[in-house]
Parts: sequence; structure tokens; C-alpha cells
Amino acid sequence: MINELVEILDAPAVAVADKFTSIKITAVSTIPLGPKTLVKIHTNQGVFGFGEIPQVPPKVAVALVESMFELLDGENPTRVEYLWQKLFRAHRDFRGGGFMVHTIAGIDMALWDIAGKLHNVPVYRLLGGPTRQTIRVYPSPTATKSPPGGPYPFSGDLKDIRKLVSMVEQARNHVGPDGSVMFDCHCQLPPPIMIQFANAIEPFDVMWLEEVAEPGNIEVFKRIKQHCRAPIAVGERDRGIWEIMSYLENSCIDILQNDCGHGGGLSAMRRAGFLCEAYHVPIAPHCTLSSLGQSASFNAIATIPNFLIHEFYPNDLKGVLHPTWEMKKDGNYLLPTGPGLGCEVDETLALQHSKETGYNYKWPPQHYPDGSVADY
Repeated sequence: MINELVEILDAPAVAVADKFTSIKITAVSTIPLGPKTLVKIHTNQGVFGFGEIPQVPPKVAVALVESMFELLDGENPTRVEYLWQKLFRAHRDFRGGGFMVHTIAGIDMALWDIAGKLHNVPVYRLLGGPTRQTIRVYPSPTATKSPPGGPYPFSGDLKDIRKLVSMVEQARNHVGPDGSVMFDCHCQLPPPIMIQFANAIEPFDVMWLEEVAEPGNIEVFKRIKQHCRAPIAVGERDRGIWEIMSYLENSCIDILQNDCGHGGGLSAMRRAGFLCEAYHVPIAPHCTLSSLGQSASFNAIATIPNFLIHEFYPNDLKGVLHPTWEMKKDGNYLLPTGPGLGCEVDETLALQHSKETGYNYKWPPQHYPDGSVADY
């Protein structure tokens, strides 16, 4: 037993006493800001990292972070992959759940933020370096996405199909023949009308049809792909490489829309990207994060070769966030230049706004005209 303990203490992961291996997590804190929650990880060296937890009721996100600190307390924050696995596999009954994975995403962002700040470089420099200099984004003057305007019934009448087609036609006219048009089905077009619609818009050459069906039954995606010529994009609601693998193996995905906030952070996003690379499937990240989460996603996608385009809605949370990426004249963005995620957080202002908002989470109900419950 003594010999085993000596071997553990001599292990490279714990033996060398420098600033990278002696740093320890000492505390976590959270700042609810409207529908989003910022998480801050503190260390014994004064270096800290910030991340963003999206799409989780703030009261739940705060409670989860406080509970999960038990798994982080005293750990070295630079062991990002180890801590990701430790959090994800912590409880077999919670594993893969939306609230858990979204919370892990925020923690993962904060851990990478610390690692980059320790080395005084952007995170992508620690991940093999950038594979590109700029990131193409949408919406932009040359790329736009249309909403579904749904939900829709299980089979479409002529007026339903015309309404949907007119949205695509307007988008195409807006960006012109050289622009890119995407259509977000938002899981609101059941397969029969989905197939009707997809075949009706062939002349407009959309870049993709997004969220064509509710995740869960791969046979539905296979059926839709069989009957639709337009590229199919999925992934914003899938929270692991296991779900993504099923799409790839069954040839029913053309573009992956993995989300840095929904899927488990930078660590998970890179795994998904490299998995898709083997199948020649490009990545077009879904992203409705603030500028902090957007910076995390930019750092991840900077290192992934098979990149297409990035969803982008700048949001500095009322002046709280100060990202270090800049827009070029063509509407695309340069990579973050600051250390860590490359997004500074005005913590004083964030705490002030947190007290002012009085935000109460509301669940988003969605119904058909007859009163029955529809997918949101």
C-alpha cells in the first residue's frame, strides 16, 4: 500500500511543482444575468476563469454549480479533459441530461479560460493552433436563415406549403444568387409536410434544412434524408458524440450544428468536429450564446479543419462582456486575440445588473390551433 502511494505521488500529473501543476481550484461562484448564468472558477494562484451556462433556468444552474463544486474542489483546473469526464460520468442517472451537460459546458469554458490565462495565450493556441485566420458568420448581408413560422400540422395544405416556400424565396432574393440561404425547421414540420416542403424549394438551392425532426428516432431522419435532396443539418440538441455517431453511421446528416453551450463546451465540440471529419461532414455551429460563450465557440472552431459557417448574434449583456475579436469589412470575424477565451468580464457591472433584472424564468408553451401540445 505504501509503495502504491509513493508511485501515485511520483506520477507526472502531480509531482512537478510549477505554476501549471500546483494550481488548484478553491471556489466557484455564479452570476445570473437574465436567462443566462455566468460561472466563475477561482484558484489558489489568483487566476480565474469565466464560462456561460445557457438554456437552464438560472436558479437550477446556480444550484447545480454549487453542488458540482464537490467534484472540482482542490483539483488542478488545467486537467480539463479529466475534469470533464469526472463531471459527465459523476452519476449514471444524470449522465447526458440537458441541465447537466449545459452546466458542464459552462464549467468547461471556465477551465479552458484559466488554462489560456496561465500561458497568456488564446485557448486555440493550446489546442494545436488555429487552422484558419477568419470565421465566416451568419446572419450577414450574404448569409441568412429563415424561421419556420410554425408549428405546422402533420400534413400540409397548399397554403401551408406556399407560406413556407415564400419565406425561402424572400431570403434568396435578399442575399442574391451568390449568397447563402438556410431554413430552420425547428422540429416544427412533421415528416409529411417536411418532405413536401423540401421538394418544393429545390430551385432556391438552400445551404441546409435545419432541425428537420425531433431527436430520438434515427429512422425518421433516414426517411426524411431519403426523400429530400437539400442538405440536412442537425446537432444543436444532441449532447454527445454518441448521438452524433448515429447520424453519421446512417448517412442522414450533411452538416453538424453542434453547440458549444448545449453539447458540453469546447472539449466536447472538438471531439464532435474530429468525429465528423472522418465522415467528410462540415461543422456549422449553432450558437445563441452571449459574447462569452461565442468566444469559447470561436476558440474551438478555430482548431477544427472541417468548418463551414458559424451562427452569430453578438450580445455583451449590457456592457458586461468585452470580447477581443473584431469584424472585418466583409462581415466575417478575426480570431480572439486575448488570453484564455479572449473575453473580459466586468464582474462589478455583472453583479449590478444581476440585482437589477428581476428576471423570472418562464417555460415556453407551444400549442396547435386545436389546443393540443406541439413540439417547441
